[in-house]
Amino acid sequence: MTRKLVVITAGLGRPSSTRLLADRLVAATREQVAERSGPDLDVQVVELRDLANEIAQNMVTGFPGPRLRTAIDAATSADALVAVTPVFTGSYSGLFKSFFDVIDKDALAGVPVLLAATGGTPRHSLVLDHAMRPLFAYLRATVMPTGVYAATEDWGTAPDPTEDPLALRITRATAELTPHLTAAPAPRPAPARETFTPLAQQLAALTPDA
Repeated sequence: MTRKLVVITAGLGRPSSTRLLADRLVAATREQVAERSGPDLDVQVVELRDLANEIAQNMVTGFPGPRLRTAIDAATSADALVAVTPVFTGSYSGLFKSFFDVIDKDALAGVPVLLAATGGTPRHSLVLDHAMRPLFAYLRATVMPTGVYAATEDWGTAPDPTEDPLALRITRATAELTPHLTAAPAPRPAPARETFTPLAQQLAALTPDA
């Protein structure tokens, strides 16, 4: 059995610390799945930088281009997601938010998601709980309790990996994600059905009988 792990990364540079963090999260997840004799992982990385034009066009036209359509299909069919963004003005990047804006709001319901972000200063770590977690809660995804934030100072090498705070956070977060990849796939929640009552009918119900 093969499980599908899709990584959404919104780094703008090449290389970028955002992609580097995503790669470390994937490596740690692979290692933990293997330790549990879990399934093979089919890992697909979606670099939003390469889809910026198609995302902007979709926002205007409502229709995704072919590469964006492929990325959306990958995200919505994944067994789990790793979503990583750089921090801009104290929140996720506009490119990151725009990608999830063009996905149907019910398409990620029940999908396990590990959240991660990168920034220049440790005080921006609040982006995980104040911006990213509410976004994925709205999408009804299953968000892992631990998010991973990496500031510039976290990329220094520690003599002992067991004393490296970033490595410890990565291990903890991926340990929470791993059971979702090694257990039998859970059924996705059914999309919520919305009912529509015409305005005229609503007003008529409020009008007293003559």
